[in-house]
Order: sequence, then structure tokens, then C-alpha cells
Amino acid sequence: MKPKFGVVTFPGSNCDYDAFYAIKKVLDFDAEFLWHKDTSFNGIDVIVLPGGFSYGDYLRTGAIAKFSPIMDQVTEFAEKGGIVLGICNGFQILLEAGLLPGTMQVNESLKFVCKDIYLKVENKNTPFTNSIDKDPIKIPIKHGEGNYYADVKTVTELEKNGQIIFRYSSKNGKVSNEYNPNGSISNIAGIMNKKQNVMGLMPHPENACDPILRKTDGQLIFKSIANSLFN
Repeated sequence: MKPKFGVVTFPGSNCDYDAFYAIKKVLDFDAEFLWHKDTSFNGIDVIVLPGGFSYGDYLRTGAIAKFSPIMDQVTEFAEKGGIVLGICNGFQILLEAGLLPGTMQVNESLKFVCKDIYLKVENKNTPFTNSIDKDPIKIPIKHGEGNYYADVKTVTELEKNGQIIFRYSSKNGKVSNEYNPNGSISNIAGIMNKKQNVMGLMPHPENACDPILRKTDGQLIFKSIANSLFN
């Protein structure tokens, strides 16, 4: 049995086809595109909010996308326990929509960053990480506004609840400012909600799935999700 992923396209999305290709063509799961004006979706097991520049991000990343008609359905889906994965701009949209805590700032360097990075897996007992058999993993980032910020109380809560899933690290798993590509607080690269069914991460697992790219660690996240649904 295959999980069915719904990949949402907002005006300005540019990684929706990458996500669809990785899920459908590389991993052989079911997938379909969902339009931002859709007000219902049936038979979907996982919602993916992809990377890109929704609505051009002219106001603030994700700030307009949160008002898209489909977001009411995404919120309802999440509240009922449905799995939602937000990647890069999708992570920013989840923050703007209040499905995850915190906010996103411009990279500390004030520069757009595009490169492969390493992620220390902080919690392997989640629907998004249960099949990850290595640590750290290597997948790419490509963003100008990935500097995650939350106040001390919120970060403390995330730590206490095991909601911090990935931190930027060295290739040996060392977490320090030296390996932080954007200034994110506590090197945070990915978090989930308390119910463990909504995750946002700045790196792009969909761009580390196809063996032709010589990097496949992103597969482990999608396979973890599938494993959580049917095992």
C-alpha cells in the first residue's frame, strides 16, 4: 500500500515539481498536485507545502500564502492528525499560519545561501525520522530567509518536548555556530508541533532523493513518513 501525497502549488512555488518528481517518480509513492484555491481534498495522506516564493514573498515570506483558501483545509487536516510537511517556503508558511511556533528572519549574512549542509538528527522517534539510519544526514539548502527565531521560553519548550528534529552541524554531527548557515537560533533547521504530525524544515529533502544527484538522504524523511502511516 502506498501513501498518497498532496503537493500544494501556490503562485510563485518553484519546488513543487521537484517534490512531486521525488515522491512519485523516484520513490514510487502516489502523489497529486493541489492548487492553492482548492477548498477540499480527498484521499490524501500527507500534505506537502513546497519551497519557492509564494506570491513572490513581496510582503514577507509566507505572509500572503497563509490566506490561500487551501490553508483552511490544511489547518483542519493537521488538527485531525493528518501529516503536514513544510519545506523551506512551506516551513515559513506553517509559521505564518500558526501551525508551528516561532518566526523566520533574513539570513544573518544578508545573503542567499545555496549549498549542501549536514543535519544532526535530534529526535529519531518521530513520523518524519523513524527510518533514518544515519546521523548526520546531508541535504541541500537554498534560501535567503531561513534564520529561525523563537523566544527563550518557546525554544525551551521545543527542547523539553523533543520538537527540535534537525540542527545544522558538521559532517561529524558537531553542532556549533561554525556550521550554522543562516544564524538560526540554537542551529535549528527543523521542528515539529507537539502532536508530532506537522514538521517544517528549511533544507530540501526532495532535492536529495534521486541517485543521479549522488545524494539520497532526503529519501529517509519521505520513507519515514510512509513507514509511520502503514506500520
